[in-house]
Amino acid sequence: MPYDPSSLLAEGPRVGLRPFTLDDGAEFTARARESRELHRPWLFPPDTAAGYAAYAGLLIRDPTKAGFLVCERDGGGIAGFVTVNNIVEGAFQCGALGYGAFAHAAGRGLMREGLGLVIDHAFGPMRLHRLEINVQPDNTPSIALARGCGFRREGYSPQMLFIDGAWRDHERWALTVEMRPSG
Repeated sequence: MPYDPSSLLAEGPRVGLRPFTLDDGAEFTARARESRELHRPWLFPPDTAAGYAAYAGLLIRDPTKAGFLVCERDGGGIAGFVTVNNIVEGAFQCGALGYGAFAHAAGRGLMREGLGLVIDHAFGPMRLHRLEINVQPDNTPSIALARGCGFRREGYSPQMLFIDGAWRDHERWALTVEMRPSG
């Protein structure tokens, strides 16, 4: 999809943030296939049309989820994605983040900028108070991204999530509105 500033929820110097759409399936799945080596063994984004339709459809329809595409301002290509899952309102006001860069964008700082835009959106229009990230201990790029965006390590959870055929240990990272410089 060409870069269209009118479709953006937020914009930074190099990336824009917009919601998932079903029309993004072809580009998203092609990028996911190109990025398998980067993502494995931690992440398994959909790489087929049917898988994407189910994944994006859930992010679009389910009020306990929100999905965002991080798009390069130069050309509009999808650099990565961020999801807010398990959104709980009321006294908790929390969501759990998941994210992934695509191989062509990895190591360029685009996801850090994009995750910052999602954090601002979550603490702003979404009115969340707390965001959490669960990361496998060997996923050093993901931990570096969480740390770089101001998240603090809160703990360690053995056999927390079932990924790639086994229960995997995870570090728990969190950020609250008060921890943000503008919070």
